[in-house]
Amino acid sequence: MSISRCTWCSNDPLYIAYHDHEWGKACHDEAYLFEMLCLEAQQAGLSWITVLKKRDCYRQHFFQYSIAQIAQFSDAELQHKQQDAGLIRHLAKLTAIRDNAIAWQRLKHDQVDVSHWLWSFVQQQTIHNTVLDYRQAATHTVISTTLSKALKKNGFKFLGPTSCYAFMQAVGMVNDHENHCAFKDIQERTSS
Repeated sequence: MSISRCTWCSNDPLYIAYHDHEWGKACHDEAYLFEMLCLEAQQAGLSWITVLKKRDCYRQHFFQYSIAQIAQFSDAELQHKQQDAGLIRHLAKLTAIRDNAIAWQRLKHDQVDVSHWLWSFVQQQTIHNTVLDYRQAATHTVISTTLSKALKKNGFKFLGPTSCYAFMQAVGMVNDHENHCAFKDIQERTSS
């Protein structure tokens, strides 16, 4: 018996696993939220499957480290990482990971619970949308624009309103599973 999924989810096992086990699940874990913010920044101008296929390499280079360690990466280290074809070899995007770690650290230094702060943009509750077809779903909203401005004001990079909305979808701040998707109801039950 086949499971009904969002139509954007191809037959690629990587995409299926991401859709079924991560996308849209409400998450408050700081390390995961940081990883997803950075990966959404890497996606700018590319498809999400491109980023997913490189995710393990990103984890080796960045996300197996603490945010504090990433904040300490030198320009030379980032230029060295740029040589790895397993990453998106865009120096400004790679540098944004370090800049975002520095920005995250600044918020923590100011006694901000970053997970709580990010979730405050949706009043700590998942927004459940009616999505008949993913192509009709929003690509950005007033909330994602507000989040983008707040992140930029705090020193985060490569996180415009569209990237922020994709982040919100990814970490379950927004449930945009299509109405026919078997995972839509699961997300609604687990996030209420």
